[in-house]
Amino acid sequence: MSHSPLLDLPGPSAELLDDISAALTVARDFVAAFDPELVVTFSPDHYNGFFYRAMPPFCIGTAARGVGDYGTHAGPLDVPADLATECARAVLDADVDVALSAEMDVDHGTVQPLQKLFGDATAKPVIPVFVNSVATPLGPMRRVRALGDAVGAFLGTLGKRVLVIGSGGLSHDPPVPTLATAPPAALDRIVRGAPMTTEQRDARQIAVMEAARQFASGAGSLAPLNPDWDRAFLDLVDTGRLAEVDAWDNAWIAAQAGNSAHEVRTWVAAFAALAAHGPYQTGSRYYRAAPDLIAGFAIRTAVTTR
Repeated sequence: MSHSPLLDLPGPSAELLDDISAALTVARDFVAAFDPELVVTFSPDHYNGFFYRAMPPFCIGTAARGVGDYGTHAGPLDVPADLATECARAVLDADVDVALSAEMDVDHGTVQPLQKLFGDATAKPVIPVFVNSVATPLGPMRRVRALGDAVGAFLGTLGKRVLVIGSGGLSHDPPVPTLATAPPAALDRIVRGAPMTTEQRDARQIAVMEAARQFASGAGSLAPLNPDWDRAFLDLVDTGRLAEVDAWDNAWIAAQAGNSAHEVRTWVAAFAALAAHGPYQTGSRYYRAAPDLIAGFAIRTAVTTR
């Protein structure tokens, strides 16, 4: 599923929010019927937990806390440390390099889906898997698929009902600072992780809301959404053609769908984890090009067909 800090902020139309809420209700019913014993999230970060002082392509958390950005859950998540460590060991044994964090900070990209699906981010044990989708340079897409496959193979040894979540927007290009263009204050944050004051967080929230307002009105300098690209990607995952992403060039993704379209990496990892157990079938299928959220917004449910 996609995430957006704007889902819980003033600005988006009531019609849009109602439409997404209906799709989320379907997803919640799917999750409730499955009643998972464990949740694994593949999520990006938006310079709230991972910074350029040490930016791994992938990281598994053995403990995690929500930073509380955009009004999401602030505080510890229920992470089974031993199980998360075993997962990291299995991924490394599968020849996929992954970092380990015993104190992972996670933002709305991880927490919002948990809250939307369960009502409470701490309702279920969760293993958080960070997938760098913002801080360039990025690794090749084939490594993302390899990560998902390795995690999925490990999960298959547990004998548990496991819900895998991929959390990311499709085409979108929100105002995110870069290493090459960030002003000094932003550079101090994205490199060194300088903490934000309450006033700075409030200012960022207002700036994001204003950027969304301008974008929805057709103004501003953000790259447009690309619904055709979004639908082609969704068709790819719906039909199990994940291997095709191995040939995707990172610059091509950004040019087609915006710099933050790299968040589809979380989708690729999640579906690859499912595909590690053979063919799968998607159930509910929702998509909406949502300028109010500065994102192509999608939700899918899927199960193995074994």
